[in-house]
Amino acid sequence: MVAELEQISFNDNGGFNACYINDTTGIWHFHPEYELVLNIKSNGTRIIGDSVELFDKYDMVFIAGNIPHSWNYYKSEKGLPDNHGIMMHFKKSSIGDSLLAQHEMRSLNELLGLSERGLGFSVRDAQTAEKYLVQMINDSGLDKMIDFFNILRILCNAEKKEFLCSENYKQAYDERGNKRMAEIYTYIRENYFKPISLEKIARIAKMSPFAFSRFFKKNCGAGFVEYLNRVRTNKACYLLRETDYQVHDIAVECGFTSISNFNKQFRKTEGISPRDYRAQFR
Repeated sequence: MVAELEQISFNDNGGFNACYINDTTGIWHFHPEYELVLNIKSNGTRIIGDSVELFDKYDMVFIAGNIPHSWNYYKSEKGLPDNHGIMMHFKKSSIGDSLLAQHEMRSLNELLGLSERGLGFSVRDAQTAEKYLVQMINDSGLDKMIDFFNILRILCNAEKKEFLCSENYKQAYDERGNKRMAEIYTYIRENYFKPISLEKIARIAKMSPFAFSRFFKKNCGAGFVEYLNRVRTNKACYLLRETDYQVHDIAVECGFTSISNFNKQFRKTEGISPRDYRAQFR
């Protein structure tokens, strides 16, 4: 399974589009358009390039084109609420080189450059942007474009911007490298709770363990074991926060071989023990 090329449709033949998110599939995909995602009512794990992180209400991220990504939602018995997020897409060509060449567009050009590693924003900025994203869904013509630039203004002026992908992450989509990485990421995402040895994942990638280790480190910016533990720990964070499962059961469900290994890896990633992490939300 590889990242799928998604065709973004602009329903008014324009270059700016915003819509509510009701999708629950979490397909690993990419597209050439820039994307802004504001999560309003759900939580789960998002994977953007080589970044694997928990997301919660008012999580807002902005990514450049061609970065593979997916959102994996944690569903309750009732399923996900309607309109649980808002997604905006646009083409750089729709803004135009002439406009982007103006001095006033310097901060926007910087934002577009930074987005090649993916950017995360504060809850406060997400809540501020929500108004304009909702308006953009309902407006048309010049009003829709004004909403769009108001959103870009919020992103450009945000004091807190966090990179999502590692510095070594390769943004460009190519047939050999990123398709193989997409297959690896997908396998890990779907099997993180099982034992995954270096030898096994190397066989899946059709490489020797030594060659795989070098390839993964170069393209991900982290070693395979480090990355796998990050995925497992992120899932454990969700279960500690949202459920009353015993810590030992969470460790087993997330693929850790022992409670001592779970405590060690969790503390390494989060800086505190699993029990202390849970206590913050009680």
